[in-house]
Amino acid sequence: MAEALLDANLQHVPDPYLSGSWRVVDRTLNRADPDTALAQATHLHLQDGYLRLDTSTAQTAGQWSIERDALLSRPYLLLQLAHESVRALVTRLRHSADGHYRALVLYFQSGLELFLVQP
Repeated sequence: MAEALLDANLQHVPDPYLSGSWRVVDRTLNRADPDTALAQATHLHLQDGYLRLDTSTAQTAGQWSIERDALLSRPYLLLQLAHESVRALVTRLRHSADGHYRALVLYFQSGLELFLVQP
């Protein structure tokens, strides 16, 4: 994409701005288990508290919400999956000037980092 992206101020981004269908374009595993659904995710769909996580072989349903820390109001994405609950810090959110393209970076406590885009 040749268009410049603008950084969103994460302290002031409304929670619904993270909704939608996100495509995983890259990942860094660090010390994370490569066999988990999150580590193998191809898409993350966030709609009205409902979560669907797609991998190349399966879909997993669950719930999601946003939690903010009291001191800096940093957003954390909480994912409730069938067999686990995980928390990811939203480390970066960028968007095109017209808002049609967005990029999101999530850092999980396991060390997994996901790079996602819309559309």
